[in-house]
Parts: sequence; C-alpha cells; structure tokens
Amino acid sequence: MSTVQTIPNSIRKRVRTGSVRQRGIALVMVLWMAILLAVLVASFSIAARTETLMARNMLDTITARYAAEAGLHYAVFQLRMPDPTQRWVGDGRSYEFDFEGTMVTVEVIDESGKIDVNAADALALITLFEGAGRNREEAEVLASRVIDWRDPDDLLTEPGGAEKDDYESAGLSYGSRDQPFQTVDEIQQVIGMDYETYLAIEPLITIYSGRTEPNWAYAPREVLLALVPGDPAAIDSFIEQRENLPPGTPLVLPDGRPALAQGGGLTYTVRSVATLPSGATATLEATVRLGTGSIAARPFRIVRWRDAAQSS
Repeated sequence: MSTVQTIPNSIRKRVRTGSVRQRGIALVMVLWMAILLAVLVASFSIAARTETLMARNMLDTITARYAAEAGLHYAVFQLRMPDPTQRWVGDGRSYEFDFEGTMVTVEVIDESGKIDVNAADALALITLFEGAGRNREEAEVLASRVIDWRDPDDLLTEPGGAEKDDYESAGLSYGSRDQPFQTVDEIQQVIGMDYETYLAIEPLITIYSGRTEPNWAYAPREVLLALVPGDPAAIDSFIEQRENLPPGTPLVLPDGRPALAQGGGLTYTVRSVATLPSGATATLEATVRLGTGSIAARPFRIVRWRDAAQSS
C-alpha cells in the first residue's frame, strides 16, 4: 500500500511567491537592459551624426577655401588681359562669378590708389591720421614721426618728430629705421601709433606705389573720403561715374581737381570671398605684384597674404 505525501499549503504558497518574485526581477532586468541598449544606440547615432556633420563642415570649408584661391588666380588672369576694355578695374568694385556651384566675389584695388607712407607728404599724412580719429595736434606729431622713420638721416624733421634717442627714452629696444617702410605693418612701430589708429588706416595705405598722392582714378572710397574735401554723397557720385564710364574717360573730383588715370600700377590687393550653397564661406586677401614677362614664366608673386574669417 503506497502512501501519498501531501505538500502543505504553506509550502506551496511560498513556492508560488518565490516564482513570481523571480519573474518580476527578471522583467525589471530585461527592462533595464532594453533602456541601456536604447541609450547606447542613441549615443552611437548622435556620435555618428556629429562626425558626419563635422566631416561635411570640413569639406565645405576646404571647398570654399580653394574656391577663394581660384578667385585670386582668376583676378590675376583678368588683370593681365591685353585689351584694357576687358581688363578688370582695380578701383574696389566687385566682380562675381560661379565656380563649380560656388559663388565667388572678388574685389581688386590698385595699390597706386592708396596712400604711400614712403612718399606721401606731411599734409596727406596729417589728413590721414585726422580721418582715423586723431586731433590736429596728434596728427601733426604722428606725421612728423612717420617722416622721421623713413628719411635717411637721424635729424628731427620738425618739433614733435622722433629719432633714436626718443625711442630709447620711451623704453623701446629699437629706434627709427631711417629707411623706407619695408611692410605696411611696420608703421605700428612708429612711436605714438596705437592699434586703433593702425586698424583705421591699414586699408588705406601702401608701400608699393611710390606716388606722393593717390592715383584718384583707382582710389577706393575710404581713401577718397579721407583725402578729398566734399560730402560722402559727392564722393559716391564720383565713384558711380567712374564705374559707369569707359576706362580712360576724364573725371573730376568733387573738389574740382582732375582725376586722370595715370597708368595704374603692377601691384594689386585682391580680396576673394567664396560662398557655398550650404552657407559655408572662406575669405582671403592677398597683395600681388604682376609679372612683366610672359604669363607662362611667372604671372605674379604674392607680396602680402592675409587669411580672413571662415565660417560654416
């Protein structure tokens, strides 16, 4: 005769409770694993998207950069055109062209249209510095010091000038060069020249023209405003006439002086801005000197280079 053992109800209840508890823990662990996997997948997705955007921005920036350089080379090609009626004019006007889907805007300024700090007289320099915000007395002193820097002797030009002893008294480790300026940036070393004044005059000055006054036929608007008496509206009217009339047409400045094209120079500042459809841009500015030989030999050389802002 067999005996059937009956499991007490209390034990059965504990077994059922334990089984339910284990299933609940397993469910919670599965949910946490699912959440963790979702977070990991989202993180990888965000990282991949970020890297894709960074790669795209880098590609756009590089593309815009080389398109801007293409603008520089195209400007040189246009400036060397034998036909003066087709040649680009270096008076600051804008030229636009499409380069494989990238819009390139180029401005060309003939350096002969700027103020040559190695040749300009005291009055032109005084007017230049007054236009940069210096009062008359400060402008006169600064003009004298610029002339003392570039002249070949160590004698003061006039009261207010500065030679070697004055630089030493100011605690500077250098004195006036007593030679022409070698670069535009060098003018910052003239005693009394602050950075704000330099920023104001930098687009207006050059060392490449050798002229005592700018070539008015190519002078940019800022130079005209600084040196030519007259209101801005009269200056703008002169610029409009200059751009619309054929090259070589006699013009008259607002103050009555003739503005004849005096042949132009061989040195130009080219500002090239490339803009992609995505909005990425690159800007470069270079001062180039055109070669006088064959185009194949050496069409130009860069005498000054500045990278401007880039954005994506």
